[in-house]
Amino acid sequence: MMVTKPVFDRLGFWWVGSFLVVLGLALWSPNARSVVHIYRHGSEAFLSGRPLYQVEVAMGYLYAPAFAVLYVPLLKLGPYLGDTLWHILGFGLLTFAAMRQVRKLSGQEQTWLLSFGLFLALPVALAALRNGQATILLTGACWFLTLSTLEGRRAESFFWAMLAIIAKPTAIIMLLLAGALRPRLIPALVLAVLVALAIPYGFASTDYVNAQYHDFVRLLTSMTVDPTGPFVPADFTAPFTRFGMPVSELDATIVRMFAGLLTLWLVLQFDRRLDSNIGGLAIFLAAAFYMCVFNPRVEQNTYAMVAVPAGLSIALLWREKGAEAMCWFLATFLFVTGLTSVDLRLHDLFHPWFRPISISIIACVLVAWFWTQDRQKVPVAGAVAHG
Repeated sequence: MMVTKPVFDRLGFWWVGSFLVVLGLALWSPNARSVVHIYRHGSEAFLSGRPLYQVEVAMGYLYAPAFAVLYVPLLKLGPYLGDTLWHILGFGLLTFAAMRQVRKLSGQEQTWLLSFGLFLALPVALAALRNGQATILLTGACWFLTLSTLEGRRAESFFWAMLAIIAKPTAIIMLLLAGALRPRLIPALVLAVLVALAIPYGFASTDYVNAQYHDFVRLLTSMTVDPTGPFVPADFTAPFTRFGMPVSELDATIVRMFAGLLTLWLVLQFDRRLDSNIGGLAIFLAAAFYMCVFNPRVEQNTYAMVAVPAGLSIALLWREKGAEAMCWFLATFLFVTGLTSVDLRLHDLFHPWFRPISISIIACVLVAWFWTQDRQKVPVAGAVAHG
């Protein structure tokens, strides 16, 4: 097997090229296939003192009040410039997080690792990039939080934790893992949450903000695995629902709790066993996998969160000799997973049950590979499977 370096160095830059196409489409039609209008609606409602949430249907604006404040400057810039800057913010943050991770990996061919990993992740991540979903911002912030936590950087951890919790409340999972990894950072993480909660009070009356938080808590607690509601979850319960074996809310909660404890144990073991060069990637991959597959509010595009760390992990594995069949399988499987929505008929066939299965297989194989690594088995320069 030969994977030609120049070819994939160029193909990897399709990550940037595809994003430029996304920007062009966003400018051409700001509201087409986009969720950004929901963010604008939230900011407009906040500025006018109207309710942010539709608790009864658990749809529409699903973010913390601080997110509405965050988006206000972009709202003021209008749907063209504001939406463009929003897309750039998410894309840039995620890309720089991947670049920071790759710089920490030992060995040579770091440009190839980055470009090939991003190329493999592109089909899964492209729809979320096109839609301008906050998942992209969340992924970048959580990845930076992981790396800052492992390095023990208090100020950086505080900032990234605050941004992550503002982007989506599910970031609390990553904050809990960060606190378990570095207990001395717990005060900074707690302060980040408190600051994020306090931000809206600086821009609206106390009574109004209190009412929004009351509705926000009700909204979070009302999200279930009920397949009869307007939201169709794409988490681990989706395959069971699709094939006529729906999982009860109690059983799903038990599975999520067990998976959460297993993920906590796993990231602690990775922190102890792995060299710091690859430990951050392994830990974030495990955390992102949990946040996608076991989060009750998962959409198909949420899997963009695990796509990039999975792509980089496959590229890292590819540098090792003796795993050719596994590399081909993982790379092809990840790339093809993102192509199951290119056609409406394929989308109807595979949505929403296929992605949790495929991503689970890919993530579990990669986690198992990381588990076999230790401080003496870190990939080194020269063990490169491409010319």
